[in-house]
Amino acid sequence: MREIEAVRAATKPDGAHAPKTVTRADLADAVYRTVGLSRAEAADLVEMVLDEISDTIAAGQSVKLSSFGSFLVRAKGERVGRNPKTGVEVPIEPRRVVVFKASNVLKGRINGKEMADEEE
Repeated sequence: MREIEAVRAATKPDGAHAPKTVTRADLADAVYRTVGLSRAEAADLVEMVLDEISDTIAAGQSVKLSSFGSFLVRAKGERVGRNPKTGVEVPIEPRRVVVFKASNVLKGRINGKEMADEEE
């Protein structure tokens, strides 16, 4: 648990240091130290989880991680945009975008309020 707290602490601005971005390697290292898998197994586990999430989102399905949030795929219709430099109207093609919606538990943690795990 201490290693996961170290990853969390590294992501919090403390005034003296800029917030750190948590990478795949950081996640794999936290799994390695906490679970006790080898470094290669921990890295493979992190990759498998991220691949499963990515594949599910790419297939157009939602991913819900309890007490964390949901990744949703939204379809955006065609619209007319404008080149800000020239003012020329340009059609923007319809596309799918990924949206992350934080759970109430995560929102509470971000705002310094500890909440009991609850489903959203």
